[in-house]
Amino acid sequence: MAAKNRYLVHAHISEVQFRKVLKLFCTDITASQAATLSGRNRKTVLRLFTAFRRRMVELGIDECPFKGEVEIDESYFGAARVPGKRGRGAFRKTPVFGILERQGRVYTQVVKNCSRTTLEAILLGKVDLSSTIHSDGFRSYDGLVDTGFERHYRIHHGKDEFAKAGVHINGIESFWSFAKRRLAKFNGIPKTRFTLFLKETEFRFNHRNQNLYKLMLASIRNKPINP
Repeated sequence: MAAKNRYLVHAHISEVQFRKVLKLFCTDITASQAATLSGRNRKTVLRLFTAFRRRMVELGIDECPFKGEVEIDESYFGAARVPGKRGRGAFRKTPVFGILERQGRVYTQVVKNCSRTTLEAILLGKVDLSSTIHSDGFRSYDGLVDTGFERHYRIHHGKDEFAKAGVHINGIESFWSFAKRRLAKFNGIPKTRFTLFLKETEFRFNHRNQNLYKLMLASIRNKPINP
């Protein structure tokens, strides 16, 4: 007989067991660690963790445009630099574009490249034109004023500039550091699943001051998951 569970379609575990796995997920440990602590099969826990990550992606889709003081930057995730390969987007790394609303949210998106056309299209879809944009001197950010963003201020790292009169991108750079430290603990994420893990990291950051377990449980109670 299938276990009674309001949170899970076609459940094979009880609600008590399900909540325990969800609580472990929210503490941000790996599926292997959670399987050991919960006494559940690793494949079962991994399947649930994947479903939880997908729910986080769903919950983050309809957020309103970014406004106010906004920082933008691009970063590269993946294997260590390969000897002989230099510059932005070193060999085999995955490029990610990020937008951060100061004292607020972050948005990340894996991109094929960091061209001006690609990044401007994302900005126009995610950031209100009344916002004040802060960036570094990367050439793809040239022309943002012409695009419609009337206030665009830049910091030039190549000239040893890191902050001046409120102009900086310390917030988004801090997020990149957090994201890379967090993802490193998974000891290699398949490229096909990288976006899912990245968006989970984004969601955790955006809800860092909330009770993640209660937030997720309420969402799943309203709309049961089907792993």
